[in-house]
Amino acid sequence: MSTYTPSRRHRALRGAVTTVLATCMGVTLVSCSDTGSDGAGPAAGRSVVSPAAEARLARLAQQAADSGSLGVIVRVDSGDGKPVEIAKQAAWTEDDHHLTADDRFRVGSNTKTVTATLVLQQVAEKTISLDDTVEKWLPGLVAGGADITVRMLLNHTSGLGDFLLTPEFLPSLTGRRERAWTPEQLLAVTPQRESVPGETYSYSNANYETLGLILEKATGSGLAELIEEKITGPLGMQDSFLATDAEWNTAERHATGYEPDAERLKTILSGVVDLPEGVGFTGPERPEETIDTSAIDPSWSWAAGGMVSTAQDWQRFLTALMSGELLPEAEMRQMRTTVDAPEEGGGYGLGLMRVDTSCGTVWGHTGGLPGYSSEIYTDASGRRSVAVLTSTNFGIKEEKAAAANKTLVEAAICRMLGESRPSDSPTG
Repeated sequence: MSTYTPSRRHRALRGAVTTVLATCMGVTLVSCSDTGSDGAGPAAGRSVVSPAAEARLARLAQQAADSGSLGVIVRVDSGDGKPVEIAKQAAWTEDDHHLTADDRFRVGSNTKTVTATLVLQQVAEKTISLDDTVEKWLPGLVAGGADITVRMLLNHTSGLGDFLLTPEFLPSLTGRRERAWTPEQLLAVTPQRESVPGETYSYSNANYETLGLILEKATGSGLAELIEEKITGPLGMQDSFLATDAEWNTAERHATGYEPDAERLKTILSGVVDLPEGVGFTGPERPEETIDTSAIDPSWSWAAGGMVSTAQDWQRFLTALMSGELLPEAEMRQMRTTVDAPEEGGGYGLGLMRVDTSCGTVWGHTGGLPGYSSEIYTDASGRRSVAVLTSTNFGIKEEKAAAANKTLVEAAICRMLGESRPSDSPTG
């Protein structure tokens, strides 16, 4: 990311306040630069994480935290030694929680990669076809479902709108109304098709709510059960689960999430949209015009973004996926076949982003929920991985915070890929 670009941070604006808030389910903090090779890079197999380089990465993490990220977890696994693990936070947040690299975290839309993996496992078993229509599996549930295929849901070319953009759902997103939404209810408030199915990439959480229902119908099992049976259990992801309510297990460590208060949020978005007075997130007030959003219920996000995990757990998942442990070769090729998605920094496959960074191409996903944003990637082989977890979403949309966060993410990805640019030298 070379500059702060509101169009990418806030997705496509559609003239409504809720459009901006919709970025909570999928933020992209790494921008397109010169496209790399296959992601392995010229320095494959060579680690450049020296003590000095690690110290600089830690310094960048602290700068990001102090500039508006508030809390940052960075984990870089170069595949040839002990991973680098860093946790930094703004001083005042230590009164709420001392952040550590193994804290649990709401990973938001990274969940889509898990959902897509489960679907493709069923494709490999011939239970589901990528060419199946929504109408075949969920008759009468989605308007125009006879024209929308499973593939279109997976790569966001279905044309469906997003329920996050609706006034019916907005109070639940901000935590101002407690309501247990079912996927069917969310699809009922999803806007009608915005484009012809199969023609245009347009990110929508409704696609993955639909896929979750198809998975349950095809397998006869609940989504949480499928995740545990097919993904987290076999991979030993003991700190990962699908959230069913707002509760955190008090016996386990978890990161505190924050967002700007209503007045500060209005200022942040003033150049993008005129936010009405009083529209903001609910929760305990904290210093620096900030709200603790940790108690906002994320369960509505379900198959589109409901997972809780840790940096290490999610890197374990992506590494297993990209190295061929979870899917046969044919399905892996389908997953990595992308449509153009410039707003994501490259392309979007079947639940998997291809992001072209200044140091090379990486694969993974981004995620965001109130108080939490994340970027987790691997190289093309899956041997190396990187995670940057940030304990705010809208807080890193201020220009200073965005710049510091961008510098940190780029540095972490370059370390993972074994690239060291002049601007990324320990003395730079």
